[in-house]
Amino acid sequence: MSYLSVYHQSSPEQPSKVLTHVEDIASTLAEVGVRFERWQAAAPIAPGASPEEVIGAYRHEIDKLMSERGYVTVDVISLDRDHPQKAELRAKFLEEHRHAEDEVRFFVAGRGLFTLHIGDYVYSVLCEKNDLISVPAGTPHWFDMGENPHFVAIRLFNNPEGWVAQFTGEDIAGRFPRLED
Repeated sequence: MSYLSVYHQSSPEQPSKVLTHVEDIASTLAEVGVRFERWQAAAPIAPGASPEEVIGAYRHEIDKLMSERGYVTVDVISLDRDHPQKAELRAKFLEEHRHAEDEVRFFVAGRGLFTLHIGDYVYSVLCEKNDLISVPAGTPHWFDMGENPHFVAIRLFNNPEGWVAQFTGEDIAGRFPRLED
């Protein structure tokens, strides 16, 4: 089940709010400029589907979002517990960073924890299958895929180069809860 935990940045041990209803999560995140919604596939997706098949199953929603927001590139990322670089990738994504463009992820399968640092607050969003999150450009955040990752996600970019991070150098990410396997 997807959830949103909201913390004051000075209190990583206790969230001030925990939400589990999609509408509550979406409206709370919308207040800080973050898009969160649910999508459904137009066709069933079999385990091991190609990136083209995954994108095809969500083509209508992808095209709508691309035209609405000007995204120029779409791809599929898939990581599992057997990925040879899972530890290095996790360490990189766990550092607080920002992007010059929106970070848009749609979870086709599995899960991941996006944590956003906005003002004095930290918003931890557990995204699972069918969840779309769009983190606005310039928003400090980090992503935890867990020690044993399992997710397939569609990514949309304004930049044809794809994922380009600017690390903040802050250590805040290490003080907040991570994704438990």
